[in-house]
Parts: sequence; C-alpha cells; structure tokens
Amino acid sequence: MELVKSAKTNLRVNLKKKLSLMTASEISEQSKIITNKLISHPVYKSSNRVSIYLSMDSEVQTHSIVKNIFLSGKICFIPKYNTSEMCMVKIRSFDEVNSLPKTKWNISQPADDDVREDALTTGGLDLMIVPGLGFTTDGKRLGRGKGYYDRCIAEYEKKYPLNNMKTIGLAFSEQICDDIPINQHDSLIDFIICP
Repeated sequence: MELVKSAKTNLRVNLKKKLSLMTASEISEQSKIITNKLISHPVYKSSNRVSIYLSMDSEVQTHSIVKNIFLSGKICFIPKYNTSEMCMVKIRSFDEVNSLPKTKWNISQPADDDVREDALTTGGLDLMIVPGLGFTTDGKRLGRGKGYYDRCIAEYEKKYPLNNMKTIGLAFSEQICDDIPINQHDSLIDFIICP
C-alpha cells in the first residue's frame, strides 16, 4: 500500500512537470483533436445524460465539449465538490458556465446555496468524462490524489448497475503512461481519448 502511494506521488510530480512545459498553443491544438475524437465517439453520440469537468488551464480544454453537449440536446452535469465528496449537478445552458463562482481551487461550480438536480438521485448518468493527471491506454487513471472521481464512479455503479454508465478519460499525449500503480479503490476508465 505504501509502495503504491509513493509511486503515485512520484508519478504525479513527473506528470505535473511535463504539463507545466506545455505551451498554450500545444494545449489548444491537442484539445481540439481530442474534442473532435470525443464528439464522434459512438459512446458519446449515444449518451443522453453526460457529466463533464470544467477544465483548468493545464487540462484538456472542455468548453467546446460543454457547448456540444447542449447543441446535441443532451443533459449536462458538472462536478460540485465539497470537502469530502463530489456530486454531479445539472447546468441548464452553456452561458451559465461562465457565470458560476470559482472555488478556492479555481474550479467553477454552483455556490453552496444554489440547489440543483443531482444526477445520483435522479437517474444516474450514461457517460462520465473524467480528468486525470495520467492515464494508461488500458484504462488506469492517476488523479490528483483526493479520490473524488473513484468514489463517485463507484457510487454510481453501485446505485445504477443496469445503467451501464461509461467513463471516458481525456488526455494530452504527455499524460499517457506505460503503467500506473493502482489499488482496489481505483476505478478503471472504459475509454481513453488522446491525440
């Protein structure tokens, strides 16, 4: 267990370093390719209830994906974090994204007193698009170490086993790893999309 933990810590340091060396134009170019691959992916095309993270500067940019979710008539959910858990809450329009307040981690999400539909209590999701620091092509994922997505995915799969929710990870070429150490709490991602 400790070996896995320290291996993950070292890998996070290396991946953060790689990401910090990417230029804004590299991030933009790779994000465009990834977005086009995602919106033509059969799982994305057939899904109706989709959750998507709102990207930070060093992540695959998701603004165009959010826009496409609404243009495609899908229902859009975004993560809302508190100190110990994350839920997926509904947003009503693309314009609404720009008006959301930011957390101390600089992540846009509805304010605590802004009560919204939570996908876990209203029917689950068809597709969860997940961020990560690193991925392997066979679905292993390295997050930022808080376990939000692993717990969230496990909860959805337990509550809606028949939904067959799919997960897709979005990754820059720099984020693809030969291997990632995992333990029993780590969820495998169904599909990884990279340039």
